[in-house]
Amino acid sequence: MAKKQSKRPVKPSRLKKRMSMGGWFIIAGLLPILAIYTYLRFVPIAKTVYMSFFNWDYVTNKNVFIDFTNYVNMFKNQQFATSLVNTTIIAFAMFIIIMPLSMLIANALNNIVKFRAWYEALYFLPVIMPMVPITIIWKWILNTDYGLLNWFLSLFGASKIAWLTTPTPAIIVVIVIMIWKNIGYNVLIFLVGLRGIPRSYYEAAAIDGANSSQSFRHISLPLLKPITVYVSVTTLIKGYNVYSLVKILASDVQGAPSYLVRVLVYDMIENGFRFYKMGYASAEAVILFAIVIVLTLAQMWMLRENDGVRRTQRLMRAGRKSK
Repeated sequence: MAKKQSKRPVKPSRLKKRMSMGGWFIIAGLLPILAIYTYLRFVPIAKTVYMSFFNWDYVTNKNVFIDFTNYVNMFKNQQFATSLVNTTIIAFAMFIIIMPLSMLIANALNNIVKFRAWYEALYFLPVIMPMVPITIIWKWILNTDYGLLNWFLSLFGASKIAWLTTPTPAIIVVIVIMIWKNIGYNVLIFLVGLRGIPRSYYEAAAIDGANSSQSFRHISLPLLKPITVYVSVTTLIKGYNVYSLVKILASDVQGAPSYLVRVLVYDMIENGFRFYKMGYASAEAVILFAIVIVLTLAQMWMLRENDGVRRTQRLMRAGRKSK
């Protein structure tokens, strides 16, 4: 019986050539998508930076170069200062409250066996609800005269509270609604991270005598650092980009958008599309973009991705050596 002839091995040079041709084919297929993405993402950013140095006439479409005048006027404007302070308060209050709360809720849900899917759906429901209708519902609940919240408080003898027309309650209302709207997304992301951690880590820690809180502190938290970076960045970005909530809550309240809960995006849109100061609005957009970039880079530097993994691996190796 004749032996089957084995296939001749492909020469490394020929294999390398085929792989090279396949790589170029993939790149050629991705070029149109990359071109569209670049045009839709980076061209508007470059155009905004360019427009921030001009006084753009909305009617005649003529640009007059005015150097850094828009930026100088912006930092002298009291409305911009109010918008920046309000937006920063909202963003960092969201960050400080929502980060530990969402992580604790995710850890609790991860340990639940019965009705886990129902609890997860309950927390995620506000995320998929449109902002406009739920803001209208919140506006009715918080109404001073016939709102559900003031009616409930009146049962205990409390007086009416002007939730939307008093500075401090108005900011608190925005923060609470933003947390309620976004916490479900953060909980879901942390849940995915927790379920990706091997159970053997927790079992080894339990054998060494670690309780649940110690396992969470020394295993879960370090391994969740990459996800923590992502969640913290997206939370701050959502806080700095708040607009629809403030616009709808303050639509029929005299002076509320200007003095109580005015935010950067509201100020930017009003200057650009109501007063037609496109150059000034572009300068505000550049400042907002710079703030988000700086915060993102700072968080990525403080919570470097591999630190938690390396620390946990060192702890696991130290535990095995001590046995």
